[in-house]
Amino acid sequence: MAYHYDVWHDELAKKPTSKRNLSFLLTTVMTYVGSVHGMKIGDYQAQIQEAQEKASLADTVKEWQETCKNCNPLTPVTCMSGCKIWKQKSEFRKLYTKMKNPRFMINLLNTLKNDRRLQILKMISEGHHSIPRLQQELKNRGYHHSQQTIAEEYLTPLIEAGLVEENQNRYYATAFECRLDKMIKAFSDVENILPPHSECYEETALDMLLEKPKTYEDFEDMIPAKSVARVLSRLQKVKLVETTKENDYIIYFQTKRDPSNSKFSPTEKRVYENISIDGVSARKLAEKTNISLRRTYKYLRRLKGKKLVFTRKRPKSYALTAKGIEIAKMLKEIRNLTLETSATASHISNNNESHEILMVATSQTKLKGDRK
Repeated sequence: MAYHYDVWHDELAKKPTSKRNLSFLLTTVMTYVGSVHGMKIGDYQAQIQEAQEKASLADTVKEWQETCKNCNPLTPVTCMSGCKIWKQKSEFRKLYTKMKNPRFMINLLNTLKNDRRLQILKMISEGHHSIPRLQQELKNRGYHHSQQTIAEEYLTPLIEAGLVEENQNRYYATAFECRLDKMIKAFSDVENILPPHSECYEETALDMLLEKPKTYEDFEDMIPAKSVARVLSRLQKVKLVETTKENDYIIYFQTKRDPSNSKFSPTEKRVYENISIDGVSARKLAEKTNISLRRTYKYLRRLKGKKLVFTRKRPKSYALTAKGIEIAKMLKEIRNLTLETSATASHISNNNESHEILMVATSQTKLKGDRK
């Protein structure tokens, strides 16, 4: 492009510097620059589309950096007005500001727990929409809302959550939403399962249980004690969490005493040998030995008297159901992507100070620390 500019400069020097010549030459230069830059923009868009399909946002940023190295726009204005990469970076800078809010994750989840917002988000993800058009689309689906309601109740929360942006009164899905799109399709079922306006204690509990079953006391480490009972009751009611039928129950273990020094009746021996290393409840032991529960307790008392068995009280534990595992995994994927996006947005914003997005569980941990 520099070569062509020099040629035009030489041609201009040979001719009278009339306004007509200057105007013609300037038009020619801008037309050429525009055509070259427009051609590059098309290439950029193809690269961006390919990069966005990759698993890591870091890969996308690398693609942008390599593309920008090979791009030499005539002026910064040309870049700002026509380059999609510049617009994407600007979008991430805005997102970074929003993600610095300690309650960002809570706000994001509460925003998604609304079927009407999800429907609007789906419309917007398919193309730019104005509010009047969204109103008409909703009306076609049987929903009648004023334009003010659509703007305040549905679009504003989506914008604050970094899922939607507005340009010249038209709304479009952000890159963050595009990456979340596949994950949040199952959220239409979540609205009636998890409370839409909450501190997301239920989500915290599901995240905890994804690792392994937990006791009531375990939840008090992450959720305010006064809320634990309500949270667990709600999760059990919607069949995301289940628990043992017994409340606190007794577990039987074998002692280290050598059993060869003791005399057993055949039934006592059968009961003793069916006590596993990890312990067993009397009910499960009765099922394993095919002995009635009443008689099982009798033989356990005898074995305890011979100091071959000891008991330990084990508190009731809570575990995820199959449906609970599905929801918990989806929430974890959303959190992981949000963390990845936050790191990318921080890098694009040239912010060297690492900031922590307070995920739901992390937020509650800090609350507990404050109580102490």
